[in-house]
Amino acid sequence: MQKAESILKKYWGHDEFRSPQKEIIASILSSKDTLGLMPTGGGKSICFQIPALMTDGICLVISPLIALMKDQVDNLMKRDIKALALTGGISSDEVITLLDNCLYGNYKFLYLSPERLQQDWVLEKIKNLPLNLIAIDEAHCVSQWGHDFRPSYLKISVLKTFFPAVPFLALTASATERVKIDIIEQLKFENPAIFQKSFARENIAYLVVETEDKLFKIEQILKKNPEPSIIYVRNRKSCYEISNQLQQLGIKAAFYHGGLARRDKTKNMDWWMQEKVQVMVATNAFGMGIDKANVKTVIHYQLPENIENYYQEAGRAGRNGEKSFAVLLVAPSDLAIAQAQFIANLPDNDFLKLSFIKLCNYFQIAYDEGIDEQFAFNLNHFCSVYQFPVLKTFAALQFLDRQGIITFTQEFSEKITLQFIIESKEVIRYISLNPQEEEIILVFLRTYPGIYEIPTAVNLSLVARKSNTEESKIEEILEKLKEKGIVDFIAKNNDATITFNEVREDERTINRVVKYLEAQNNLKKEQLKQVVNYITNTETCKSRLILEYFGEKNTTECGICSYCIAKKTKSSDTKPLVILIIELLSEKAQTSRELLKTLHCNEELLIFALQELLDDKKIKIAANNKYTIV
Repeated sequence: MQKAESILKKYWGHDEFRSPQKEIIASILSSKDTLGLMPTGGGKSICFQIPALMTDGICLVISPLIALMKDQVDNLMKRDIKALALTGGISSDEVITLLDNCLYGNYKFLYLSPERLQQDWVLEKIKNLPLNLIAIDEAHCVSQWGHDFRPSYLKISVLKTFFPAVPFLALTASATERVKIDIIEQLKFENPAIFQKSFARENIAYLVVETEDKLFKIEQILKKNPEPSIIYVRNRKSCYEISNQLQQLGIKAAFYHGGLARRDKTKNMDWWMQEKVQVMVATNAFGMGIDKANVKTVIHYQLPENIENYYQEAGRAGRNGEKSFAVLLVAPSDLAIAQAQFIANLPDNDFLKLSFIKLCNYFQIAYDEGIDEQFAFNLNHFCSVYQFPVLKTFAALQFLDRQGIITFTQEFSEKITLQFIIESKEVIRYISLNPQEEEIILVFLRTYPGIYEIPTAVNLSLVARKSNTEESKIEEILEKLKEKGIVDFIAKNNDATITFNEVREDERTINRVVKYLEAQNNLKKEQLKQVVNYITNTETCKSRLILEYFGEKNTTECGICSYCIAKKTKSSDTKPLVILIIELLSEKAQTSRELLKTLHCNEELLIFALQELLDDKKIKIAANNKYTIV
């Protein structure tokens, strides 16, 4: 494996592999189908990138995550490794060109979504590629028992017919035992090598913290642990509000969500990575491809949808091996809110069908038409037009996306129209004076021949690929050209993009997937039930609950989670504290925050004493979060 280690050193700067990377690579090089279950931050991409670089041919990487595909392609290109991604919104002609480039252009990696494999002409092109490895990322998506099942993943097994000698590698960071078995069956693996790293993260303290005042609790945590932190929230509004509140408390914070412009994402990310700000307040759009080892604290402001997502997000803490904290804040009303948000808004068959038909009508797509058409989309406007509930509609669109009927890209996008407004001879003169910009300008002129006559919609990612330049650099040059009066361009901001992946057939389209809808809804109910159990279970170590959820047996108590801390606290004598609490509450109702300020005691001990009094029905908590004597 010397060659593998030299490649690791050359391109990634590491001297040795992490377990089980080396074993997985050896399995692939021996042409065995392989399943790798590795926790978040375990270095899954290395497992297919290095064996692909060691052998002739192209590695096909199948992934459902557009942002992750783009991130990995960018990182490979920065290392002078040729890679490309067939993301949504690329026209059929562009896809044909890219696949031809892949065949003749000495590329090493081709990334695409599983939905692309449902296009027979794409499959025909892929059949002619000299593949050396087929890697399936987020492999839990192949299982109907997985938390993100996509029927399009079932098509992957067709590649076995065309590439019987090519090894397959399935990778996931979150699979239960049931899902693991299903992955092997659905991908038609025969006698696969299975490598499963324990999901245990011994250095992470999993803390479930009950609090009526979440902002106060966050302030306490972040001031006690001033290292880099992430706060996960459910929506964009919370990103703004909480980051602003933290700034007012003297804690430097930035925010990140799918609706930010690319330049703002980059700016905020850089601030956090360079530790100009301590905290990133983010939706779950933040995290993919993030490699920051010294994250001390990950806080979840609201309840997660399932244990899989929570484990992945919490696992972004402590990758340097030092003690870190995964804090889940729970207020008395959170369970009811989660039930309303995750369960009450699940679409049924009738609503799914109605949503799809209205979506087609909204974009004036006729029956038997619409395939590959792409539209800017504003969810709130769509819901306003048809008087649809926003959350249920969002869930319906997500389901249609996962079934491959549409591609619902929630990332903020900028549709740019560009026109050269000076004569071509003046453009040539400008190029001669600015040769460093020649390649980019010529790509625009060659790709969009009508760009002198009319404002023309341009695809910056396509231009970036053709000119081998980062999109941010192209944007800088366009700004410069605009200032000099050479071009005119307008960027229109969109909340999302909808791409139709098949022709409109209304009921026939929906009837094909409704069987998956009922299964998905039942699964989501069960997953929320497991989250509730994680929060409310006072008899088991939190780390053990997570490990047992993923099928690990014979686990031991971690000693550092909220349960283990409470267990140690129980040995303390709370009787004097209980007497003091009753005396204070006899005078007036108080919150736990007010009691803590007065008593100056250990906070965990106070929480335990309050819980003891609640269990004994000596006190109660009112709607204003104040404790009173019963």
